[in-house]
Amino acid sequence: MNLIHRTLLAGLGLLALVACGTESAKDRSSAAVESRGATQAAIPAPPKKKPLNGLPGMPPVLDPKDVYAADRPGKLSPVVKDFPSRVYVPNTESDTVSVIDPKTYEITETIPVGRQPQHVVPSWDLKTLWVNNNRGHTLTPIDPKTGKAGKPVEVHDPYNLYFTPNGKYAVVMASLDRELVFRDPHTMKRIRTEPVSCYGVNHADFSLDGRYFIVSCEFSGELLKVDTERMKVVGQQKLPFDGAMPQDVKVSPDGKRFYIADMMAHGMWVLDGDKFTEPTLLPTGKGCHGLYVSRDSREMYVSNRGEGSVSVFDFRKNRLTKKWHLPDGGSPDMGGVSADGKVLWLSGRYDAEVYAIDTRTGEQLARIPVGSGPHGLAVYPQPGRYSLGHTGIFR
Repeated sequence: MNLIHRTLLAGLGLLALVACGTESAKDRSSAAVESRGATQAAIPAPPKKKPLNGLPGMPPVLDPKDVYAADRPGKLSPVVKDFPSRVYVPNTESDTVSVIDPKTYEITETIPVGRQPQHVVPSWDLKTLWVNNNRGHTLTPIDPKTGKAGKPVEVHDPYNLYFTPNGKYAVVMASLDRELVFRDPHTMKRIRTEPVSCYGVNHADFSLDGRYFIVSCEFSGELLKVDTERMKVVGQQKLPFDGAMPQDVKVSPDGKRFYIADMMAHGMWVLDGDKFTEPTLLPTGKGCHGLYVSRDSREMYVSNRGEGSVSVFDFRKNRLTKKWHLPDGGSPDMGGVSADGKVLWLSGRYDAEVYAIDTRTGEQLARIPVGSGPHGLAVYPQPGRYSLGHTGIFR
């Protein structure tokens, strides 16, 4: 083969290689795209978060990690946004409700009610305040828009009052009758009665999914677990402390624990509500009584009635971080947090007074004389979509 032939063959080979190379690059590019597509198709979609299997009819939980997510500062429902801000104080020995203007710390009105009013309770739909006249066997409705009381409704032994999370029933804690009475939340007509074997059914709170609630039995030192939909007691246990006297009940923001104040054990019981196993005691102070969650869901204020103090519990740190002492002592009992979260209001059960406490510093802002035996006062309105009852448990 001469030089010309060799040169021609080499050139043709080079062209072939260039052509093959160009075609191969295209093929590789297409193959890479196809390969990426195939790889993407092969990656399974992230599993969908299992929806909370809540009580039928209950408004959806806003945040599964925070049951109090609807209670942020100033987040008032359209139902209550035009209601005047007031503090309603039931005076058990005076048979009256003192109404306080929280801006001036002055009593604007004194409302006569039935015998031995124990708690002022916001209704599930937020439209009515019910005064629990325990020994008068009535509920007095108050219109929070006008501040006027309506015609009392006959209800036997209404020591305390709650509402199921779906708004279907009112639940009367008939302490001396030893009953949980499920009633129509508007007419208060009796629908079902669940007898209990413990003494002094008292306070309660509901699980994250609303399917059960934990009840304290004050006089026999016991706890009940109640199936909300079946309206039936499904668990009962004696607290592991001789002479226990459980009071207020609150669920943790993540719904994993219940806290039960105990005025004789001088602390809070910490309970796994789902398992309903034996709880552990966290000492807080003498006469531990009321439990109130801060507007940011980070802390809980614990009133220690027997020593005139308030302990502050940090949910994330899982421990007490502060203790505030009322400057002149007192008997801080039941109450609630202001709509903006800046003031904790508590009744002085044995001192005929009400305390306003700065939630940032623990400083006493006011000490207001009221009637005799002030008990379950309600700060109203408060943020939230609906009320579970007591002095204001909102979701």
